[in-house]
Amino acid sequence: MELNLKKFYKACNPSYTLAVANQEDRQYYIDFSTVRGGTIVEQLERTISHLSPDSPTCQLFTGHIGCGKSTELLRLQAELEHQGFHVVYFESSKDLDMADVDITDILLSVARQVSESIEKMKIKLQPTGFKALLKGVADVFQTQIDLKAEASLPGVGGINASTDGEFSLALGIGKITAKTKDAPNLRSELRQYLEPRTNVILDALNNELLEPANQALKRLGKQGLVVIIDNLDRIHLCVKPTGRLQPEYLFVDRGEQLARLNCHVVYTIPLVLIFSNDLAQLTNRFGVDPKVLPMVLVQFRDGSECAQGVELLRQMVLARAFPALEPIARYAWIGKIFDAPETLDRLCRVSGGHVRNLLQLLYSCLQKQDPPLSRETLENVIIQRRHQLTLAIEPDEWALLRQVAATKTVSGETKYQILLRSLWVFEYRYGEDYWFDVNPILADAKELTVDS
Repeated sequence: MELNLKKFYKACNPSYTLAVANQEDRQYYIDFSTVRGGTIVEQLERTISHLSPDSPTCQLFTGHIGCGKSTELLRLQAELEHQGFHVVYFESSKDLDMADVDITDILLSVARQVSESIEKMKIKLQPTGFKALLKGVADVFQTQIDLKAEASLPGVGGINASTDGEFSLALGIGKITAKTKDAPNLRSELRQYLEPRTNVILDALNNELLEPANQALKRLGKQGLVVIIDNLDRIHLCVKPTGRLQPEYLFVDRGEQLARLNCHVVYTIPLVLIFSNDLAQLTNRFGVDPKVLPMVLVQFRDGSECAQGVELLRQMVLARAFPALEPIARYAWIGKIFDAPETLDRLCRVSGGHVRNLLQLLYSCLQKQDPPLSRETLENVIIQRRHQLTLAIEPDEWALLRQVAATKTVSGETKYQILLRSLWVFEYRYGEDYWFDVNPILADAKELTVDS
């Protein structure tokens, strides 16, 4: 069997998120739940479909950036849709500036995405409160934004916004947010207008959009509405005018408002919140413990190899090369990808079980050489990646990394949060045992073994 290099290269792109509802992507998907501390996505799904199908639920989902959360959330979407729910999944980073997010930005993003999805189903709603709100926004911005030419908002060039001559809430919000996303001054003015009206927005969102949409969907035979908001875990750790870091401000200080949406909601949240002193308040605001997606387990706390985890990572690579073959049959063709099975094993172990890390290393190898990839090429890529990581590590951070390597623990201190966010430290779970360890790419760095 010949390796289709172009298809393999495309399948290994670390920036590509698998959508398991797509038949081709489904061939590449590997279920890591047995070496990730449990069936976390199934718990999210069970809460919605079995425990509270008729009453709104709000759940929180987190993990390292690049560990596979988006793939798992898309799997959740596919499973819920299979059960008859209407699911609106969206990447918040496409609507929002991750360095500057406020509560009203998130609420408007939800309103736009849900209304757009509902409009596609030809469900007609009467968002009169939103019309008035957008008219007020347009009046505030009429000297800064030429909305007349776009004729998209009520009160500015008319109400018509959609091709059938009816007001489109999705298009109206979209026009405003597109204009303000990359314009901090305009965004600041928008917030000055919207912030005092946050509860008005919430009421309009619930009473004019979410609840009517939910009822209309049920009349069409659907089980209800679910909103999955991805990429909010990527918001920056900047300080808001209140003096609070952005994650704590949004999900702790304003979490009660985010939890009030009148439909099933799943938010992704920054991993640093798990180590925040405000974790108890966060849990109280939302009424649930955040679900954490840890790394794929490649070695246990004592340093011994987790054979099952390494095997699943092998299959992740082999499935992208030979998706049509049965898992056991793929081993006969390792020589088409690597110079030796040990090279594949080295790739799996050095990734630390971080899925995107593994794909980034493999992708870099493919950029240097056609398969079969040599061990020398892989080691050169590892050295290059280690160098990139170490450039940003300060002496006091090396001391913290040595402590993590020795104790396998992480505290809630800000410095430790930097280690996690920078992907210098990974979290692992096995049964009831939770621990942390240093990214294996840094394992051979001299600073990790020498006191300074």
